[in-house]
Amino acid sequence: MISFDDFLKVDIRVGRVTRAEPFPEARRPAIKMWIDFGELGERKTSAQVTKHYTPEGLIGSHVVAVVNFPPRQIGPFMSEVLVLGVPDADGEVVLLAPDHDVPLGGRMH
Repeated sequence: MISFDDFLKVDIRVGRVTRAEPFPEARRPAIKMWIDFGELGERKTSAQVTKHYTPEGLIGSHVVAVVNFPPRQIGPFMSEVLVLGVPDADGEVVLLAPDHDVPLGGRMH
């Protein structure tokens, strides 16, 4: 169990994918994404989401991500945020996203 104060330390925000491209150097198939978080600016990440998404299809979509983890080197790419998703019945990631328009950079409550 964690306290509510512990939960509040995790900064989860909504952003919009502005750019996406294949990440062939990754160990498992992945896509690199650049995400606009409004006032927080643009941050980049990679995600193993190739089963349900294409780079072209991700552009313009909203995603939810943890923005206050330290950057992590993934092969030749520096990941700055962690996009959130849940596995489908086959264990493939489905990204979390708001179902209504919200301001970019909006923090999850």
